[in-house]
Amino acid sequence: MRALLVDRSAPGGLRLGQAPAPVPAPNQALVRVTATSLNYGEVRFGIENASEGSVLGWDAAGIVERAAADGSGPAEGTAVVTLGLNGAWAELRAVDTELIGTVPQGADLGAISTIPVAAGTALRALHRLGPILGKRVLITGATGGVGRFAVQLARMGGAHVTASTGDPAAHGASLRGIGAHEVVPEPSASATVDGVIDMVGAGQLVAAYDRLAEGGTLVSVGHATGEGENFPFGTLVGDQGRHDRSIVTFFLLSCTGLAADLTWLADRVAAGDLDPQVSWRDAWDRAPEAIEALLSRTLHGKAVLDVG
Repeated sequence: MRALLVDRSAPGGLRLGQAPAPVPAPNQALVRVTATSLNYGEVRFGIENASEGSVLGWDAAGIVERAAADGSGPAEGTAVVTLGLNGAWAELRAVDTELIGTVPQGADLGAISTIPVAAGTALRALHRLGPILGKRVLITGATGGVGRFAVQLARMGGAHVTASTGDPAAHGASLRGIGAHEVVPEPSASATVDGVIDMVGAGQLVAAYDRLAEGGTLVSVGHATGEGENFPFGTLVGDQGRHDRSIVTFFLLSCTGLAADLTWLADRVAAGDLDPQVSWRDAWDRAPEAIEALLSRTLHGKAVLDVG
């Protein structure tokens, strides 16, 4: 089968080549991939750490070519969206059925391919905050793939949404257009909030934590700065309105029930309730261009590669 293979001598660290077709385990379906989307983390860290010739990729949408031998998961011919640690950047992918969501007939599989990591992470992060109807939620790094889904889903859940971005003049209108009530240049400019979804880490996480009300929760999702956090003395003292505040983390692939999440999110994208915010889309042999845009942080939203 054809696949994007890790080749650090090639532009973007990838080249189109041939790889052995995957052999699915009994609990896996074999999916013919139609489209895949790129995530900053897999591009920034995956390519440089992977072995030469390997096939990476977390997100893919396509059609089930062979149903799982154990009878789980969707039937052959079903349109699906899939999640995994690797294997998405290829014509065929073997996927655990618990990581497969079904897709409405006729949906754009390129748009659907944006869902697994970005929308799945945003949804689970918001679940971790608990009920958000009528609550105030701050989302840092809101212009990225996860951030844009988080803004929409938080608004859909009934929250008052504050989006933080380094350039409100450039991105404020688009963020308000997808559901943000307010756009601020940094977390410290936000009013007090009940919950935070942080994509950035380091100083922004520290500043966002400072905006939490009593009983508030910050979900640490991203670490775009690549730096650690330094909390001033007294930050974790519980008096003066700081009672019962928490910082939590999670790993998407350690969550259960992801097939249902992926199906629900695919339904929302297909219905037009959720905008995948695709800002770059082309054939998969143009992957180096998308990778360059991702790494330079000039691409805001999602990049989609059409396979075939």
